[in-house]
Amino acid sequence: MNRRSISSGGPWESIGGYSRAVVVGDSCWVAGTTDAGPDGTSRHPGDIGAQARAVFEIVGRALAEGGFSMSDVVRTRMFLTDIARAPEVIEVHGEIFGSIRPAAAMVQVTALIDPSLLIEIEVDAHR
Repeated sequence: MNRRSISSGGPWESIGGYSRAVVVGDSCWVAGTTDAGPDGTSRHPGDIGAQARAVFEIVGRALAEGGFSMSDVVRTRMFLTDIARAPEVIEVHGEIFGSIRPAAAMVQVTALIDPSLLIEIEVDAHR
């Protein structure tokens, strides 16, 4: 099977040696994604719901470039810096995946790569 790497053009991809997404056959894995702008800080500081929405938009673009859609998502992993804010993220996740219902995990982490980032999300898709 062919392996295809998808890049978002973000600064950390070439430095860290990773891709925004990797497609192999009928599967696509999207790397941990934040709403960081070119300067590495959140585009929506302090608003975890807006960060989650922005992340899912970025994820959606990566999936589309690989020939997938959000309806192909089979698993989401959400890493929050404050699990007390989970209801805000659950609401966004439900808006996007309410009828798709992928397997999901949500965990609290100590920190992300920049203090302004409140959430990072990974997505796996299969068609």
